[in-house]
Amino acid sequence: MKNIDVALNRLLRSAAQAGGDAPADMPFGFDTRVIALARRNGNGAAFGTLLRRVALVAAAVIVFASAGAYLEFSGSTDAMLASGNEFAVADSAIQDEVAQ
Repeated sequence: MKNIDVALNRLLRSAAQAGGDAPADMPFGFDTRVIALARRNGNGAAFGTLLRRVALVAAAVIVFASAGAYLEFSGSTDAMLASGNEFAVADSAIQDEVAQ
């Protein structure tokens, strides 16, 4: 406990005696170079490109699937109703035969 107190007091005295130096400035143009490099090949640029491509492919699949479903259902509504009626007729005929 005493060693910790002595070390802490010594550290605090050294910190109090230190002068207030000005912080070092970045070199001229450093921030623009970092941003340019980050946009070109860092900070997930490849992941962003992959994500963008996947989103475009998914949107294309959705468009084609929606168009196909629309064409399938809009062109065959009469056939769908007729086949439903045929099943209803067959079902009622089977029930009539079983009931006798």
